[in-house]
Amino acid sequence: MTGVYAEPSLDEFTALAHDALKALPEPVGELIDGVALHVVDLPDAETVAEMELESPYDLLGLYSGVPFGEEDGFVVRHDVNHIFLYRKPILAYWHATGEALDRIVRHVVIHEIGHHFRFSDEDMEALEAQVP
Repeated sequence: MTGVYAEPSLDEFTALAHDALKALPEPVGELIDGVALHVVDLPDAETVAEMELESPYDLLGLYSGVPFGEEDGFVVRHDVNHIFLYRKPILAYWHATGEALDRIVRHVVIHEIGHHFRFSDEDMEALEAQVP
């Protein structure tokens, strides 16, 4: 698809991601309070190498942490769970597909949250259908 798109700034993009989180139904919204959301332009070189990506544009988002329900009460964690959204790959996808950017961001956020909860693809689709 061709056309001119005004790309959102990093702050505007982050606001879209936070809006996607706020729109999640309960109890999912409550249960992700301890998950940090980060919006960065591209995955770092270590992530690209670890995931054996051909290009940093091959990854739209990433969940990093201990999935919900798998934490051991006897182990002291030294970090929080993280969701990374990669702005430039998402924007490239947006330009290529012409889909609404807020819907793409919502989809990626829900997909990464799905990894936190170990949701199936069907569970993620059902959750996405509940978000306006």
